[in-house]
Amino acid sequence: MLRFTVLAPVRYSRGLATHVSQAVNASAKTPTRHDWTKTEIKEIYDAPLLDLVYRAAGVHRQHHDPTKIQLCTLMNIKTGGCSEDCSYCSQSSRYSTPTKASRLVDIEPVLEAARKAKENGSTRFCMGAAWRDLAGRKRGFEKILTMVSEVRGMGMEVCTTLGMLSPEQARQLKEAGLTAYNHNLDTSREFYPSVITTRSYDERLDTISAVREAGISVCSGGILGLGESDADRVGLIWEVSNMPEHPESFPVNALVPIPGTPLENNEPVAYHTLLRTIATARIVLPTTIIRLAAGRQTLDEFKQAMCFMAGANAVFTGEQMLTTPCSPWDEDKTMMNRWGLDGMRSFEQASVAKKEGSRLSATAPLSSAEHHSTTEPTGSA
Repeated sequence: MLRFTVLAPVRYSRGLATHVSQAVNASAKTPTRHDWTKTEIKEIYDAPLLDLVYRAAGVHRQHHDPTKIQLCTLMNIKTGGCSEDCSYCSQSSRYSTPTKASRLVDIEPVLEAARKAKENGSTRFCMGAAWRDLAGRKRGFEKILTMVSEVRGMGMEVCTTLGMLSPEQARQLKEAGLTAYNHNLDTSREFYPSVITTRSYDERLDTISAVREAGISVCSGGILGLGESDADRVGLIWEVSNMPEHPESFPVNALVPIPGTPLENNEPVAYHTLLRTIATARIVLPTTIIRLAAGRQTLDEFKQAMCFMAGANAVFTGEQMLTTPCSPWDEDKTMMNRWGLDGMRSFEQASVAKKEGSRLSATAPLSSAEHHSTTEPTGSA
């Protein structure tokens, strides 16, 4: 007698291009480690690119909502005249570049820029000043503390990059309401002296330690295209992965060569190198926000989508970065609509919210309703 087994019908569905199968999502969560070796990270970095991206996409979906992108806007509040010799930077007083020195911006224009950023869907507002440190800048620092307090009062995350900080300065910024402090390592410890000589690698690490100990979230990443090797990119990721706490965000910048700087003739970093770095960082730093930063405007929409697939989940958007172009709000909103992406709420990242503590009850983060602005452009960039 013949016996037949009736199989249940298989249903196929078509999901977003930035989504991976549920089989990946169902796997056990990748643990956060602080004992990575360079050999382990190199093995990840050297994997076949599509396999690497696929693995990174799985890790990303274990720890993050793959439909959410953090929108950040950056404002240069004090341009040029910096005493440092960072060979990529047009703000150094040592180089003849199109960037001219200016005084610290007044408070009201900064607040107006923050309000505009919020109206356009940005939930983190970053302020950068071209200084080596805050020594002898008491009045300027007091003005910045007011800026931080006022922007935080809008319900936005607030980030600054002001050069080296002492523990006391970090404490004052925390009290004013600072959410995050950006202090990039730029590259590996070994290659660093080829890029900068006026500030040591350990001085950068000391500032990061002061920021962390003050209870401020750390934003620290690097720049690709400085002339570094794959080993240096691995070394950068290794350095931050072995910190006591992984940075809450890891910016991946692609060098934008600026006339007059020592690196003005550097070749653009290859896209596959950028993608490989993002994917490796996502696997090694599973809970960190990976920020697709400077140079993004050179990538077409499909290359950006591949970066999001590989684990990038934050961008700078708006009118300008510090000294280089930025993708405008309306273009980013249109792109995000096409790919089924939405803006992240302020303080949505668990580790950032934890460091905010009781402040979150005093000033509520942006609501989902306010985030409709990520799909409806307001004004022009």
